[in-house]
Amino acid sequence: YKDEVIGQNTGGIEYLFKKNKIDWIKGWASIPAAGKVQVGDEVHEAKNIVIASGSVPASIPGVEIDEKIVVSSTGALELPKIPKKLAVIGAGVIGLELGSVYARLGSEVTVVEYMDAVCPGMDKDVQRSFKRILEKQGLNIILGAAVQGVETSKTKAKVKYQPKKGGDEVTLDADVVLVATGRKPYSEGLGLDALGIKMTERGQIATDNHWRTSLPGIYAIGDVIEGPMLAHKAEDEGMAVAEVIAGKHGHVNYGVIPGVVYTTPEVATVGQTEDALKAAGHKIKVGKFMFMGNARAKAVGQAEGGFVKIIADKETDRILGAAIIGPAAGDIIHELCVAMEFGASAEDVALTCHAHPTYSEAVREAALACGDGPIHS
Repeated sequence: YKDEVIGQNTGGIEYLFKKNKIDWIKGWASIPAAGKVQVGDEVHEAKNIVIASGSVPASIPGVEIDEKIVVSSTGALELPKIPKKLAVIGAGVIGLELGSVYARLGSEVTVVEYMDAVCPGMDKDVQRSFKRILEKQGLNIILGAAVQGVETSKTKAKVKYQPKKGGDEVTLDADVVLVATGRKPYSEGLGLDALGIKMTERGQIATDNHWRTSLPGIYAIGDVIEGPMLAHKAEDEGMAVAEVIAGKHGHVNYGVIPGVVYTTPEVATVGQTEDALKAAGHKIKVGKFMFMGNARAKAVGQAEGGFVKIIADKETDRILGAAIIGPAAGDIIHELCVAMEFGASAEDVALTCHAHPTYSEAVREAALACGDGPIHS
């Protein structure tokens, strides 16, 4: 079924190419010079070139991905059977998404994370609640642990990690090890060094505000440039750079790009976190509403531990950020994305009628909490 759905989605893109009369040349490409793209033995000329080569899984020293015993997210979706013991290196988005899936399928899942919280960089209230919920679902989450290496045999693996606070090295037995330590830009083989295209210290292609690289006529978007590695961010950049090339004004509001963790419950965020705003010297106010006060969430048994949190400017009431953990978080976050795009205040959301019973009512209640307080709390 998975392969069927993937085939339908990729087939849909191919259909759009044909519909819009776009030639699709399949092969490995390089850029021998500005205005030229080489695919195999053929060289194609173009006035403008957009690099959108994406990213690949990143590993860490001492850990070699073989896609059999030690797998990336790609290999984790191709396992021939459910592992009895799954070790996950990294408690970021991908590690927790796949780890929670295999836990529900019956695997004994242990997640090892170098930092002291799950989903590093996320809102701290969400991190704490998220960890508790995942542990209740059976995931064993080890924080503050530096993986030293992975040893493999034909059918087993041993993950060795060192607690950052000190102590003896620990060995963790597993049938499969999922390496979820992030991703890195994929630009190998494009010939960027020979072209002299400027790169960042992290190996990304450097661009200006119009996605132009240091070489005229060559643009770059998506995972291969700075910013969150998200498909919808790349899609927005793709539309914007097409407008720029057409002589129009392409725009992406990087302050209003949502991020979603597809677990159960879902986690969704947009804008800045409470800690980041405080560190930057902003005077803020926070409105929070628990899903335990939401009728629909309680009716379907998905209220425990979840909440909506809105951060607004203390003086102007303008919404600066939001975080949701709970049912359909990845869908209802967009109400706040739209509000932020239009520069709305928390009061604007609070004064908007929301249908009952819906999960979205929790957003209104959190907005009310930025003012005089929620009704159902």
